[in-house]
Amino acid sequence: MIAPHNHPKIATQQLILRRFELTDAAAVQRLAGDRAIADTTVEIPHPYENGVAESWISTHAEELSSGAGIHFAVTLKSTRELVGSVSLMKIDQRHARAELGYWIGQAYWNNGYCTEAARGLIQFGFRKLRLNRIFARHFTRNPASGAVLKKIGMQYEGLQRQHFYKWGIFEDVALYAIINPNHD
Repeated sequence: MIAPHNHPKIATQQLILRRFELTDAAAVQRLAGDRAIADTTVEIPHPYENGVAESWISTHAEELSSGAGIHFAVTLKSTRELVGSVSLMKIDQRHARAELGYWIGQAYWNNGYCTEAARGLIQFGFRKLRLNRIFARHFTRNPASGAVLKKIGMQYEGLQRQHFYKWGIFEDVALYAIINPNHD
């Protein structure tokens, strides 16, 4: 478990992954509030009402201190601008596994930020959290997310048919995972 005041930073080539601050709420609401982001994620609402970002950010410290999850603000190294989020959720210490989740604001798509952030977080999960398995899921109608998972070394494990109900439609979900190659 990591104390909230010791939330780590992860530096990659173009990005800094850091703790979310309440001052990020307006940017989170603007970026995640885009219908295109909500459309391909399970939990992000649309419309993204005032106060939702603050409420979400305020849950992070408890998730971190309990060991249930860790969320990172994805920021550009060059400008410190917030461009998205990457998280390890549903951390299960007993089975040394977690679920990877992410979103990047639409204005920042096609720059490799999602792949770079996810790769950095997987390395953190394996090295620092000593996870053995990290898995991720995406709606099958969102192949770009599947491409990210393949680029970071995840392998396709199967299809979860009609696994989530989103906006009046049962969504099929592709399941991917990566195993820690150095886990003892």
